[in-house]
Amino acid sequence: MLAQIKEDPKISEKKKKFDVIIIGSGPAGYTAAIYTVRAKRDTLVISGILPGGLLMLTTEVENYPGFADGIFGPELMSIMRKQTERMGATIVDDEVVNVDFKHKPFKVLTSSEEYESEAVIICTGASPRKIGAKGEQEFGGKGVSYCATCDGPFFRNQDIVVTGGGDTAMEEAIFLTKFGKSIHVVHRRDELKATKVMQERAFENQKIKFHWNKIVDEIIGKDKVTQIIIRDVVTNEKQTLDAGAIFVAIGHEPNTKIFKGQIELDEQGYIVLKDHTKTSAEGVFAAGDVHDHRYRQAVTAAGFGCMAGIDVDKYLSENKRK
Repeated sequence: MLAQIKEDPKISEKKKKFDVIIIGSGPAGYTAAIYTVRAKRDTLVISGILPGGLLMLTTEVENYPGFADGIFGPELMSIMRKQTERMGATIVDDEVVNVDFKHKPFKVLTSSEEYESEAVIICTGASPRKIGAKGEQEFGGKGVSYCATCDGPFFRNQDIVVTGGGDTAMEEAIFLTKFGKSIHVVHRRDELKATKVMQERAFENQKIKFHWNKIVDEIIGKDKVTQIIIRDVVTNEKQTLDAGAIFVAIGHEPNTKIFKGQIELDEQGYIVLKDHTKTSAEGVFAAGDVHDHRYRQAVTAAGFGCMAGIDVDKYLSENKRK
C-alpha cells in the first residue's frame, strides 16, 4: 500500500477520484486525454517534472503534420495542453512518486497528493542518455540533438558528429549522410558494438569517418554549435573538429522505475504490451516512448495515445457491465 499523506484542509477540497489517470504529458498523454474526455470519462493528467515532455527541449519541429511552416516544440506542446484543458481534462503539474496497481481502485501518489482511478494510462516516455560533455546542456536544441530523424534536415551540407558505437549510432550516421557534408563517428573503443551488417553499411559509406578510442570532451559555439573537442582515452590527446551539430546516440532510458514490480518491463526497462496498449496489469495501459523504443517520434506517440484512449474507454465500458 502507498504511504498515506496527512490531510490538509486545502488539499482535502481537491478532487481525488477519476475514471482515468494519465501519468505523463507530451503528445501521448495529451492525445490520450483528448480521447478519454471526448468519451465522457473524467480524466486527470499528471504532467510530470517536464510538462510537455522532450519536445519542450527542442526548437523547430518540421515533421509533425498540420504545420506547413513548422512549429517550435514548446509551442506545439502549449497548443496540445490548451486543447486538452478545453476538452475538459484536469491537469496538475506534479510528479508521480509511487503507484499501486495491485488493488482497485488504482492509487497514484504524487509529491503532494494521492489520487484514485479505475484505469491508468502510462505516458512517461524515455529520456536520452547524455554524454556529460561540457556544453551539452547549453547547446541542447542549438546543435546538440538526440534524434537524427527529427533534426537531421536542419544541418544540410554541414559537418556532423555522431557519438556512439551501437546499431542506433550507425543508423543515425547513415541517415545523416543524406544531409551532412561529412559525418564523424566518435567512439570510445577501437571497435563497434553494432551488428555486422550495420558496421558494413557504415564502413562502406565514404561520407563517414571514424575516430577510435575517442570521447567528446567539450562542445563549443556561440549561438549554436561550431566545434567539437574530442579526447583520446589512451593518450589524452585532444583534437578539434569543426561541426555544426552533434548527435548523441548512446541509447535511451525509459522512465519506468516507479512501475517496477507493478507491471511487466523488458530487460531494458520498457513496458511490455500484451494486447495493443494493454500492460500486464488489467486496467493499466501505456502509450508512447515508454514502450516504443523503435520510432520515438511525436506523431507516433500521439498515435499510441489515441489508441490507448480508445482502449481505456472500451475497457471501462466492458468492466461496468460485469
